[in-house]
Amino acid sequence: MADFLFILSEAAAATHGEPKSFGFIDATAWVSIAMAIFIAILLWKKVPAMVAGMLDNKIAEISKQLNEAEQLRLEAESLKAEYEAKLADAAKEAEEMRARADAEAETLVAKAKADATALIARRKQMAEDRIAAAEANALAEVRSAAAKAATEAAAKLIADKHDAKADKALVDDAIAAVAKR
Repeated sequence: MADFLFILSEAAAATHGEPKSFGFIDATAWVSIAMAIFIAILLWKKVPAMVAGMLDNKIAEISKQLNEAEQLRLEAESLKAEYEAKLADAAKEAEEMRARADAEAETLVAKAKADATALIARRKQMAEDRIAAAEANALAEVRSAAAKAATEAAAKLIADKHDAKADKALVDDAIAAVAKR
């Protein structure tokens, strides 16, 4: 059946030609004429100039935006460089602070060791001084006790062996020694 319809459409096409108005202008010519008139009206109303003006305005606006974007990019780069420099300075300062803190810590540790050594030496000296004082005190007590014992022993010996005649001789010798002076 498809073959039959195809044959009918070919037969219809063969019997009918292109439609023409006034017997010689076909549809393609009318479209061409309408297009030429449309283009002439566009040119007469200066539409291409208006379109070009609008495009120029749009180009100028885009160019302005690009310039602004370039300025913003330059500002952003300068800010980035500034902050990178600040960051580098901050890192350097932090490193210096850490180095100073390490040095101070070492100094404090060394001072604490020196202070502890000095304290130990002072305490040792104080202990030695106390021991020496205790020894001197003990020696003085021993001497005092010895002197007291010797005095008591001498007094007892003198009392036992010394009489009035010996006292008189001693007193006379003492007076003679004083008179010679």
